[in-house]
Amino acid sequence: MTNAAKVVAVTGASSGIGEATARRLAADGHRLLIGARRTDRLETLAEEITTAGGTAAFRRLDVTDAADVRAFVSTARERYGRVDVIVNNAGVMPLSPLDALKTDEWDRMIDVNVRGVLHGIAAALPMMRAQGGGHFVNVASVGAYEVSPTAAVYCATKFAVRAISEGLRQESSGNIRVTLVSPGVTESELADSISDPAAREAMKTYRAVALPASAIAEAIAYAVSQPAQVDVNEIVVRPTASAQ
Repeated sequence: MTNAAKVVAVTGASSGIGEATARRLAADGHRLLIGARRTDRLETLAEEITTAGGTAAFRRLDVTDAADVRAFVSTARERYGRVDVIVNNAGVMPLSPLDALKTDEWDRMIDVNVRGVLHGIAAALPMMRAQGGGHFVNVASVGAYEVSPTAAVYCATKFAVRAISEGLRQESSGNIRVTLVSPGVTESELADSISDPAAREAMKTYRAVALPASAIAEAIAYAVSQPAQVDVNEIVVRPTASAQ
């Protein structure tokens, strides 16, 4: 493994996996730009990282806005001189059965979970190619490998992230690394967006055994820390005590 400091941009960094990843990577000496819509949380996180001896700046970010994502990545380069890693982590999970016809929620999942990742790739890929290398870490889910009731659209978006990641890996020649990280049940605020009563209740049982977000951050840190000739392509992380 390598301890070389890198410049890392993290989306969805105001809570959950994104926040834990920012803390973990900062502790490893990497320089961070963290983004999300809740700037109060970002400011607090950046201050805490800096107080602990790390390096972090923040910028408000809406991953559904391609221009905003380009500006976010450009901010990282302007501040630190380059962008070595982008962690495409932002995601939403308003589960519901298809016959509930919550089309606005379907659209929101597609916009954040799929377009958000594509916007991150579009913003960072030209920059990484120009500088001679880079690393995409795309956060999916075990839902990228299986489908369950109420999660059809959510799983479809995560299947898409898996396909996009594999396509990017195949199209990249040598100096661009691609890692897909697929968490099992993890402590986060994702379930807070579920408006369907039955799906919300079912999720309480599903999430009875959950990983801390720090466990996923450890997996991301592992992939980022590998030497340039090592490309960790897929990591699936599940709670030991859960079959999900």
